[in-house]
Parts: sequence; C-alpha cells; structure tokens
Amino acid sequence: MFNLSKVTLALMASGALAFSAQTYAQQAENASQEPNEDDIEVIEVTGFKSSLIKSINQKRWADTVSEQISADDLGGLPDVSMADALTRLPGIAAVRTGGQAAEINIRGLNGDYISTTLNGREQVSTSGSRSIEFDQYPSELISEAAVYKSSKASLIEGGIAGSVELKTASPLANEEQHKFNVNLRGMYNDRATEVADAEEYGHRFSFSYQGQFLEETLGVSLGYARLYQPGVATQFIGFAYNSDQDVDFLADDMDGPVENPDHEYLSEGFELQHLGGEETRNGYVGAIEWMPNDTFTVRADAFVSQFDSESFARGFRVKFDGETAAISNPVIVDNSMIGGTINRKSKNNNTRVELVNDDNQDFDEVQSYGLNLDWQITEQLTANMDISYSSAESEFRNGLLWSLVAEDATVENPSLDQNVSISYMLNGLDLPNVGFSQEDAFTDINRVMVSKYGIYPYENTDELKAYRLDFNYELDNDFIASVEFGVRYSDRDYSSDRSVYEYGADNNFSSSEPPLRLTDDMIDVVDWEGEFSYFPSYLAIDLDKALNAWFGNDIPQPVQTWGSDEDGVINNSSSWSVLQSGEVYEKVFSAYVMANLDFELFDTPISGNVGIRMVDTDQSATALDFVGGDIIAGAQNIADEAGLINSDYAPKVIGIEYTDYLPSINLNARITDDSQIRFAAAKVMARPPINRLAADRSTNIADDGKVTGSSTNSPYLKPTYATQYDLSYEYYFTETEGNFVFAVYYKDIDSFVQNLTIGNFNFRDAGFYIPETIENETTGVVSEVDPVGIYSTAVNNEEGGTIKGAEVSYTQVFTFLPELWSGLGMSLSYSHTKSDVKLLTNLAGGTKEQTLPGLSENLFTSTLFWEYLDFETRLSVRYRDRFVSEQWGVNEQVANFAGETVLDYQASYNFTDKFGALFQINNLTDEPTQSYFGSKPFSGTTQYFGRQFYLGVTYSF
Repeated sequence: MFNLSKVTLALMASGALAFSAQTYAQQAENASQEPNEDDIEVIEVTGFKSSLIKSINQKRWADTVSEQISADDLGGLPDVSMADALTRLPGIAAVRTGGQAAEINIRGLNGDYISTTLNGREQVSTSGSRSIEFDQYPSELISEAAVYKSSKASLIEGGIAGSVELKTASPLANEEQHKFNVNLRGMYNDRATEVADAEEYGHRFSFSYQGQFLEETLGVSLGYARLYQPGVATQFIGFAYNSDQDVDFLADDMDGPVENPDHEYLSEGFELQHLGGEETRNGYVGAIEWMPNDTFTVRADAFVSQFDSESFARGFRVKFDGETAAISNPVIVDNSMIGGTINRKSKNNNTRVELVNDDNQDFDEVQSYGLNLDWQITEQLTANMDISYSSAESEFRNGLLWSLVAEDATVENPSLDQNVSISYMLNGLDLPNVGFSQEDAFTDINRVMVSKYGIYPYENTDELKAYRLDFNYELDNDFIASVEFGVRYSDRDYSSDRSVYEYGADNNFSSSEPPLRLTDDMIDVVDWEGEFSYFPSYLAIDLDKALNAWFGNDIPQPVQTWGSDEDGVINNSSSWSVLQSGEVYEKVFSAYVMANLDFELFDTPISGNVGIRMVDTDQSATALDFVGGDIIAGAQNIADEAGLINSDYAPKVIGIEYTDYLPSINLNARITDDSQIRFAAAKVMARPPINRLAADRSTNIADDGKVTGSSTNSPYLKPTYATQYDLSYEYYFTETEGNFVFAVYYKDIDSFVQNLTIGNFNFRDAGFYIPETIENETTGVVSEVDPVGIYSTAVNNEEGGTIKGAEVSYTQVFTFLPELWSGLGMSLSYSHTKSDVKLLTNLAGGTKEQTLPGLSENLFTSTLFWEYLDFETRLSVRYRDRFVSEQWGVNEQVANFAGETVLDYQASYNFTDKFGALFQINNLTDEPTQSYFGSKPFSGTTQYFGRQFYLGVTYSF
C-alpha cells in the first residue's frame, strides 16, 4: 500500500504544496495515485524531528491560529503528563503542583479561562472548578493535541484564553494492520533521602495496541499507562497578613489599616515542613471503529484515569496571633512586619508553635465515554452525531494531628507551656532565620503532647452529558467552499460535600478532650538536611499508633453535621459542613452556522471561515436560607449525617438564564509559496468556575435591626466576555524543515469575577428572608428590621481590561549540514504579554493592586535536539517570569510567584527497529517554586521537589 503521508511530507520539503484548501485537497487526491519514484524524492524522517515536521504541517493547514503536538512527540519520549507536553508550545506556561506541571496558562490567563475537549467532547475536572488538571491525562494515551488560540463558531464555547483539544488514537487511521508498544522505566527522586520515610523510587509502564480486522473495516485500540512516583518536598510557607497592631509606635502612618492608621500589618505565621508519600496514576483508553463502507463510520471510545496520592506533612506550624501578642524588635517593610520577636503575652493569647503530623489522601478519577456516527448522506452533505458522558470524582481527606509543648507531660493534668517566644527574619525569596524558645522540647516526649486531631474532607463530583449533531454541506462556487451548521445540548451536575470530625484543641489542652501522652514506639526524631539543615529537629509521630492509643480501634470518621454540645443540643459549631455543601446545575443549548471560505483576492488565495454561535444557558444551585424556623417562609426539618435535625433553614434552588451570540472570523492569506498571513476576530466567553456558582449565602440581623450578609460564591454570576483579535505571519522553509512565526494578539475583556462589598443592598428585594421586626433575647426590646444593608458577595465587576502581546517562534532542522549533524535542530519560542487589568488583594496587608492571575510578561521555551542513526537526545528549557497564582497556607491564598527556569533532558537509543532504551532527567537543576507577598518580596513560599531520573526501555512490534 502506498504511503500517502510520505508523499505529503516530500511535497512539503520541495515547496510544492499549493495555496488554497481546495488545491491542497486536489493534490492529496492526486498523491493517492501511484507516483513515479524517479520524480519524487521521499524524505524518511523519524523521532522528534518527524514530530516537529508533522506539527508544523498541521499548524500550516489549520483554519485557526493554533499550536499542534503530533503523536511522535508524545510517543517517542513521553512526558509525565499532557501538562508537560503542552507547556513546550508558544505562549503556554505551567503552574507546578508538587513539583510537576498540572494546570496550564495560555496567553496570560489561567485554567479558568481555558476550555478543554477530549475527542471533541467537553471535559469536567477533578479540580472542583472548570480548570482541567492535565496531569490526570497520561501523555502515552494521547495521540494528538492542539491549542486553538483563535475561536470559530463550531468550537464549543468557553475559552477566552484558548481551547485545548486532546485526541486518542484512531485504529483505522493507523498505517500498520497491527501495532504493539510497550514502555517500561524506573525512576528516582534525589530529594527523597532528605525526608524521613519518603519513597525514593518509582516506575512508569505503558502498553498500547492498535489493530485492523475484516479487511480494514473494523479497528480496535487499547491502551494502559501506569505511573507510580514518590511525592517529595521540603518547604517553607508564609501566611497572609490578616491582623494588625501598632508595633513601631509611630503615629499617623497613613499606609496602615483605615480603622487604625498608626498600625502595621502582621502575618498569621508560617510553616516549615517535610512532605513525602506516593502518587499512583492508572490510565485506560479504548476505541472500536467500524467502517462498513466508504460513507459511514461509527466509533465508540472510552478514557478512564485514576490518580491517587497518599502523603504526609510533618514539621512546624507557627501561629503569631499578633493582635494580642507582645512584639519587640520589629522590622517593617511597606508597613508590614517581616521580622521581630513575638512573645505569648497571656493565657488569652494564642501565640504558639504547633508540631504538625498531617496525613493527606487524595483520590481522583476522570471518565469520558463517547459514541460518534459519521456518514456521507450525499456527495455534498455529511452529518456527524456525537453522544458523550464525562465525569470527575475527587475526594481529598486531610487528617491533621496537632501537638503542643507542655510544662510537664508526665503529670496527670498537664498544662500548656506559656513561655513561648518566636524570633524570625524573612530574607526575601531565601529561607528565613527563625528561633524558638521551646526548640529543646520539640524532641522530648516528656514535653510534647498530641492536643488535637481533625479531618476535613472535600468531596466533589462533576457529571456532564452532551448530545451534538453537526452537518457540512459542500458548495460548488468560487467563494464559499462549504457551510457547517449544528446544535449541541449539555446537562451538567456538580456537587460539593464537606464533612468534619474534631477532637481536642489546637491552641491549648482541652480538659473535656484531654491530650495524648506520647510513647517511644509512636515517634521518631527528624533532622533537617540540605538548605533547611539549620532548623531545629522535631518529632515525627506515627498517626495510626497515636490514633489507636487515643481512640482505640474505633477511630471516629467525619460527618456532615450541624454540630452539638455534650447533651446533643444543636450549637451550629460545624454548620459550615452543611451550609458549604450543595449542588450546581447547568443546562446549555447552543447552535451555530459557519461558512468555510476559499477564494482569491487580487490573485492571493484566501481561506478561513466566518460564523456565529448562539448559546442559551440555564444555571442554578441549591441553597439553604436561614428563616428562623418560619414555616410560612419554607422552613423544613433538615437532618444531618449524625441524626441532628435543624428547623431554621428553607431549602431553595436559585439561579438565572441568559443567551449569548458569539460571532467569529478566521482568514488566511497565502501570499507566497512559503508564507501566509492569518487574521482572526471573535467574541468569546468563559463561564465562572463551576464551584463559584454555588449558593453559600448567609445573613445576620443585629439586635438593632441592621442587616449584613455574605457569600463567597453566587449562582447569579455571568460569564466573562471578551472581544479578541489575532494577527500572525508564518514562513515555512522549503530547502530545510522548519518555520518562523510572528504573532500579535489583543483581548478586550469586559469584567472579572471578584468578591466585593455592596452598600445599600436590599436583601428583601433580592429574595432573602428578612422579618419585619426582631426581638433582643436579653432585653426583650423589639426593633424594626431595615432590609437595606451591606452585602459581601461574588460579582461580575464592572471593570475589565485588556491583554495584549506578541509571540515569536522559530523551528529549524539543519538537514543541510554534513551527515553527522544533519539531525541537529532547535525549536525556540518567546512570548511577551501585557495587561492593564488590576485586581485587589489584601494578603500582604492593606488593599493593593495585583496583576491578572496566570500572567507572566515573558515566557521562553526552547528545545535543542540531535538525531544520528539510532541515537536521539534533546534538552528542553521552560522559563516564565513572575506571575500571580494560588497556594495553600492554612487556607487557600493568592500570592506572587517568582520567575522560574525548568530544564529537562532526554535521550534514547534504538538497538533494533523494535527495541530501544531511554534516559530522562526532569527538573535538571532542582528549580524550587517560590512565591511572595508585597511589592518588595517577603513571606512567601520556598519549595524544593528534587530531580526525577528515569531509565527505561521501549519495545514495539
């Protein structure tokens, strides 16, 4: 059978490819006929060089501004996940979680503004939002990937930053009748030796099969990929500045808090921790394709990925409680204290050092199933029907074990050591200097006692059912090549469940729930190593042994509960676990029409498309509104998982409907044989993260009748809209392989989701339960309730902004060099992005402006590779400068992240056509993740994750 792809590649190399889409299709048809081998030079290329050429070809003939990754790139030396693979593309950066890429940013926008599909089907996420965690997708199971930076009417709406399309293998498209691939490699993390009980070694294994049967009318593909790797980190995490005190005794400091202009801002504290554990990912993919004739194809496919991690976090959690502490020798920068000595002032002050031994478990699963029918109804009309189901489940169980220092742990009724003094000095992005008055006691079981155990699970489920019908009608004219039109309906249900179990106290020793005395068999003394070696040693506590000693074999489990006292009376101490749980519903109907263009303008071939997409959205969420037991207002008996019944709330479902129209145009002018200019414009939208549509609202009525309210999220949030423009110039080399691309882009965004405080908010008109009067329970005085008050909630702010930038990329394979170096090549890209968007933050003290989350002004990626005979090697570099993103420090907080450069090295050698070996090093320089607060860097994060070494073999037959 003649190899069409080789002919196409040969034509590319000779510069013979035509300009218009119709002409290109005609050449492909002609190429399917048996050629004269003397007339065409077939260029045989393999490995990474082949993948680059295929990616360039796909980008060249795409009808949108896009970036492509070919199957060879993913299969030759596969990255850990699709996140690593995608961040090698221009304008795309990674946010590292646990030391490896997980979320991606595109052109300065984070994952909340990126839509992702698998085989053309919208995907839900284990993140609890719309942001896809790409480390859930093994690169070994993905055959192609594309990033669409401009939009078109046929694409599913939702990506202001861009749209990511992942594809699994099509067995009928495989050139071989049967194909097997096996990949096995071991791994080692060089930081694991610094963390007691951490795993050092892991492994990766993958297997895939593609087969064709019944005279190539039936195709089957199967794949499995397993990842087992140690999770290791050594870290310092600074907490947000959420309290204030006059520590320098200088009055009239107008940069201080508004209510206390002579005060300085104080951090909540910091953590010093060792992290260890294991991460296990099992991915499965399968597809069946049947093509009984040339006009009909049916495909059923499935993708499942399970990503589980079990980890521990040990070390110190330092809580300043600065508003009531005694502070001396303060060091002030930007009106925030970055150093000094904090002393526990009295028994009512909570300044303390907690020894933490946390146990975290995270179980994530993504499933995606689809049935696709494609048929040629007539010579001009084709139809495609697709039915899909996507689901995500995530259960994060964070078990926390607190220990405090006692005066004497051997006595019957131990007392907390009140002699607490903490000295610290932040050193910009470097590790801080710290000192503790109690540090000699941190390894003494006669002083350290377990004071509290708590577990706070987050459980999210997300399900999406979608139905799609598309048509394409070809026209025989000189302007419009074809018309596409179609409809889509999706039904999405998201639920979030919280639960809790707590015993003891984290700031003192409880008399009703007394602390646990430790024994020698429960503990190990842990020393710090490397950059952290100057910090004091501490006790690592075996969680299972401690809990068994405390509770026996019947360890309590968390429940969703209102909370009660010893007599079983509801006290609402844990009501947040009920009120923060709920469901979100989203139903979307969309329809589109799009004309595919193919014409000549002043002898210049023009191709592209123009169209419009209509999107009708119905979104709602469950809510529990406090009505004080008023049955007329809808109060119901609501039971929790502990059997407690609360009659103060009325369940509701609230939300909105809206309709949007999204026009788009993509034009591609082929100005020479080797160069083209693209222009694109579109109105695009990105819905709020699905968890931000929850209805977690609450109100409070004071004794004088004043009403206040708050909600972190809102089912009334509407999408973020933008009008965007793209212009690019592309030049494709003919004498060698490669291209040069220069692009500029501009996005005008109308608003962002922010939590703001609204004055003069009429709660009654907004549907809240507001009684006419309220009685003071103590005095009996009855006051009239004013329904107009202050409401803090999530809103679409009225201020948007612009994002503008430029990208340049250069890819070159030096085939003109002597034979030894003819396999040398490079791929370079640089992106510069600016934005006038300014959001507000108070994490560094006071209200300050911060840049758009996910935006790095400068991105640089490069890959230098060399292939000779059966040997291939490459070095990849990814650089991004500072950006804003989220981190976890007691609570989720937004911080500034410092720039980082990540180097990866890979090499392989094929001993035979079937058998090869490979070697990889990820994070070659052990680049840390570092973050900070304030305009002058202080009190952020420093995390070291170690280098990952891989050694393995590949076998195909």
